[in-house]
Amino acid sequence: MSSAGISSVDRFTEVLKELLERSRRIKPHGGIEPALTSSTFEGEVESITKRVKDGLSANKSQDHYAALETSCRNIFYNLLASTSIEDDSFGPIWDLLDIVSILSDPLLCEPGLVFWLVEELLDSQTIDGCRLIFDYLDSRRERLTAKHFKQKQLIILRACNELLRRLSRAEDTVFCGRVFIFMFQSFPLGDRSSVNLRGEYHVENVTVFEKTQGKLDESSEGAMEIDQKTITTGTESTPSDNPPTATNVEADTSTPQPADTATKSVKIDAQGEKPQETEPDTDTLYPIFWSLQDTFSQPTRLFDTQVFSSFRSGLDLTLRKFKFVQQHQQSRGTSKPLPSPTRPLKRKRSDITSSDHHTKQQLASSFNPRYLTSRDLFELEISDLAFRRHILVQALILVDFLLSLTPKAKRKLEHSSNKSVLYNYTLAEEDIKWATATRAEIATYLQQGQEGKFYYRMVDTVLSRDKNWVHWKAGGCVAIEETPLSADFVFDSQRGAQKTCAPRRIRPTPLGSLDLSFLSNTGDEGQAQGLEALKKPDRYTLPKVEDYQVSIMEDEFDMDMAQTDEEKEGAAEARASKMWRALRIASKSRLNLFDKLEDGKGLEPLFEKPASMETGDENEGTKGEVVENRRKNESVKGDMEEIAKKEVDGVNDDGTMEAVPTGVEAT
Repeated sequence: MSSAGISSVDRFTEVLKELLERSRRIKPHGGIEPALTSSTFEGEVESITKRVKDGLSANKSQDHYAALETSCRNIFYNLLASTSIEDDSFGPIWDLLDIVSILSDPLLCEPGLVFWLVEELLDSQTIDGCRLIFDYLDSRRERLTAKHFKQKQLIILRACNELLRRLSRAEDTVFCGRVFIFMFQSFPLGDRSSVNLRGEYHVENVTVFEKTQGKLDESSEGAMEIDQKTITTGTESTPSDNPPTATNVEADTSTPQPADTATKSVKIDAQGEKPQETEPDTDTLYPIFWSLQDTFSQPTRLFDTQVFSSFRSGLDLTLRKFKFVQQHQQSRGTSKPLPSPTRPLKRKRSDITSSDHHTKQQLASSFNPRYLTSRDLFELEISDLAFRRHILVQALILVDFLLSLTPKAKRKLEHSSNKSVLYNYTLAEEDIKWATATRAEIATYLQQGQEGKFYYRMVDTVLSRDKNWVHWKAGGCVAIEETPLSADFVFDSQRGAQKTCAPRRIRPTPLGSLDLSFLSNTGDEGQAQGLEALKKPDRYTLPKVEDYQVSIMEDEFDMDMAQTDEEKEGAAEARASKMWRALRIASKSRLNLFDKLEDGKGLEPLFEKPASMETGDENEGTKGEVVENRRKNESVKGDMEEIAKKEVDGVNDDGTMEAVPTGVEAT
């Protein structure tokens, strides 16, 4: 690209060469690593920015894009023409791409310029050279896609798709995976670039196989047997419902059928109860098996009743053949082989271990994007476990598609906006039962064999996640990523969290608490305060019955002197409360007096002292009361003796006779 005589191009070329010279001193051995950053050049990028702005006029502020692009392309083409990508001298090109990436971040050049140069670099190199270019892209992916991705995404998509067209899916499988992974990691999760919004199918992928049966001898009798159950157009039939007659057989136009297959399909025992399944013939299965690929590549063909019936019979026949192959392999594996004279009877443990490792490697690397459809290889293919699993995974995907057409599944998507992926066809109840049973049968089969549990779990996980993508696509691909939070919101949240978690000063009186100042011991002199006041005996000592006598009398007086009904009612309630408390206390010591109480006449009998209190025989009184009682008894005794003496004389003072008192006689 000629740019002689253009001052801006020459000026940018000079600046880029200075940066490349600086990078050569930092990375003398070339290579992809380490990556160059703006801090590597110690502020030279800022000086370049100032020089660019000073050298351009105000009305031509965007002209430096074209000038800088021209300078980069000139240096790029000169380096590319003089160096090979395998040599260490190719390092300046990696450095140039890093420099262009640094200049594109502050928009000193076109943001997509670095990927334009990468696209041309991919076109100029072989497949091996492209692998080295992707080593560079993988190491710089986050940095290249961090800023201005909208200006770069179409260039990335175009360059990667052009490279994928050059790669062989059979020989460069791993490299194809690297390209896809780079695109998946570069583009956002909700990007529509590979969504297939219209739900189009890859109908160009046509599987070609042999239509004629060259190995089949039509003149021989009993050359093959086809199960009547698998080629009838209806559901799974029993001998009592659909007898195996020629009227129930529907021949596929693309699949030649033998004339005597309908009469030799099912073997019935003597009692006619249970049909015995026979192994399908390989030559008969061949065209039926490969014709399933047309349905796999275009599932909407199943909306036709005839195609759906043929697919059901073909899939059932294929699955039954796979089961027989699995049984044969298991029987051969458990049976002991005959000893061969050319080999030892026992193998070394190292040979067994290496053989098992080789089998695992075969299962892990048995991917082939195109099937070999030769009739001669068909029997070998179906004996391969990896091949059978691939076919059944295809069938599992298609059965899940059919189950998404049930009325229950369609109700979940009835409000979806993308009508192009929604179909008017609804699966019949009979077909739903068949699809559900077939899916369970395939799932059971995939779990058999070496690491079958792990294999099926991986497949089921992928299909489960794919259903979420289908729902997302049917909803119009709503944005998945959330908008980033603003800096002010983050700072406010941090301050609120710090304020909430900060230690707080305790209030002297917490909210909702009682004032406990009465517990303090400060108060008037001579009066107990605080806790000491709570220790008074009258607070915890049970009162006597006599203590309520005066209070009850006062309440009765208040009732008589009350002037209003409220006062009289209040006094009556107080009297009733005190009477009830007096009765409770008296029930422990004076229960015998309760018979003397009468309703409405008060508690006067309850307050009378018992006779035991007068004689002093009871211990309820104090010691002084007992002594006083004894003195009274002695004085009474003296009086009684004097009276007795007079009775002995028999004459009173007035000269009359006095009768003897009964009490004295008793004494």
